[in-house]
Amino acid sequence: MPMQLDGSCHCRAVHFTVASHTPYPYQLCYCSICRKTAGGGGFAINIMGDAATLQVTGKRTLRVYHAEIRDEAGHCNVSTGERHYCARCASALWISDPSWPDLVHPFASAIDTDLPVPPAKVHLMLRYRTSWVVPDVGPEDDCFEEYSELSIEAWHKQRGFWID
Repeated sequence: MPMQLDGSCHCRAVHFTVASHTPYPYQLCYCSICRKTAGGGGFAINIMGDAATLQVTGKRTLRVYHAEIRDEAGHCNVSTGERHYCARCASALWISDPSWPDLVHPFASAIDTDLPVPPAKVHLMLRYRTSWVVPDVGPEDDCFEEYSELSIEAWHKQRGFWID
């Protein structure tokens, strides 16, 4: 049975629950969007949940941000990713994307449920980290200038952490 995750914003105006087969908070994203909208340590940690199970109270307080993504030539695209946050306290809560309608990616920082401690971490988007961030890379950690080829699901299944 998937693990139920309970989450909330800092001011407690928004509460949510979501079922997750993949509750280990192992991915640290250093991109400027995550760092600036949700990262306290220069990175953000996303986990994955089943979008069909997402239940939210305080919906009137939610807002959605679509990040602008600039390429190296300066062209700008608006992300389809919907970054949900609380309009009262600005807490980043979760990301959803119409490209993957079955998934929702809560920020581990918004989860109130005790999460399992990952035995290793994956550091993503390191090419975008800011100079003051020195990643704390453990001996079993993996590092990627951009994305890993392993999905969140595959990482959990490979290690026997997938929760049915």
